[in-house]
Amino acid sequence: MQSAIRSFLQRLIPPIPDAVRDEFAILSATRLQNQSRALFLAMFLTIPFVIYASSVGAEPWIRYGMPLAMASCCLIGYISLIKDRNASGSPDLARKFIAEATFFSATICVLVSIWCVLGFVHAPADMRLFYPFTLAMGSLTTIYTLASIRLAAILNIIIGILPITIILLLSGDAVGWSAAASLIMVTTFLYRLITQQNDQSIRLLVLQHEMRQLAHTDPLTGLFNRRVLSDHLEQQIAAQDHDRAFTVALIDLDEFKPINDQFGHPVGDQLLVEVASRLQQACGKNGIVARMGGDEFAILLSPDSVISSEACADHMLAALVPPCTVQNHVIRIQASIGIASWPKDGMTANSLFETADKRLYALKNNEGKTPETEKKMASGTHRSI
Repeated sequence: MQSAIRSFLQRLIPPIPDAVRDEFAILSATRLQNQSRALFLAMFLTIPFVIYASSVGAEPWIRYGMPLAMASCCLIGYISLIKDRNASGSPDLARKFIAEATFFSATICVLVSIWCVLGFVHAPADMRLFYPFTLAMGSLTTIYTLASIRLAAILNIIIGILPITIILLLSGDAVGWSAAASLIMVTTFLYRLITQQNDQSIRLLVLQHEMRQLAHTDPLTGLFNRRVLSDHLEQQIAAQDHDRAFTVALIDLDEFKPINDQFGHPVGDQLLVEVASRLQQACGKNGIVARMGGDEFAILLSPDSVISSEACADHMLAALVPPCTVQNHVIRIQASIGIASWPKDGMTANSLFETADKRLYALKNNEGKTPETEKKMASGTHRSI
């Protein structure tokens, strides 16, 4: 039973993919904030006409009290929204705004629904349809405004539309039945429109996320690509804090082509994925790893990294010393690394890359070692099991 209920709720309000959860919250909050101002103002201006047209025979608290309470809520909502409140400033602010909007709209809907039901019951026969008609116009408009927040829209359907629809169906009056049928039909189509709009927004955000991933990451390893590394490097340089040095490292796998030739490209690709994973773990959260192409990787260590420029080579190459097991092959990796530190080795991105590249290839060509370049080679033997 619980699984059936859970399945029904997931179909009613499908979960948002984690990759776009924050973006969807910001998008929903922004849409709702822009539309709610006009809605609150329109509902506030409608209240005097509602009071004027209400049944004379209704109790004063039904005819005046509840509409005035609704007007107060609309005025409070409008005033809160015309203030400089940036609901799209962050995902947390967006979620807070959505939660408040859901609660506030449900509260107003409760007042409107109670007013409608009580007014319908106490009104003379010729005035009864005024209440469901007024409620339908207001509730359907509100539900459409809340289209970006599926839960809020559903709550307004249940609280606002459902009670008066049931009363109309039980009224025994043909006109009431017709009105109820119209409400059911319009609400059903509106809900369908809301779900389609939500699903389309989510699919669009997922597609945009995938396109950004393709533009910013290496498709094989999932690492950042050269473009993203360059952007991060330019941002780090733009900070111009000479007391906070950072490190750029270029890593090249030695004798990688023979591995591809001996074991095949699928094994070589999986080996690159394993190397990428190890470098990411060794780099930690205060640095990024990028694949520059082929068997070459780059690392940018931020000033907050616990890995110093002097220790970078030892730290990164030590992560590659344990043999990799790929498709039942145990492969030992050989790698070379060139290090450049800002601002000592260069003030621009190009100069840092050039310095690291020269040191890397000087090492690969056996032109000597410096304190900034090291080469650690595990056994050059590759064996299969």
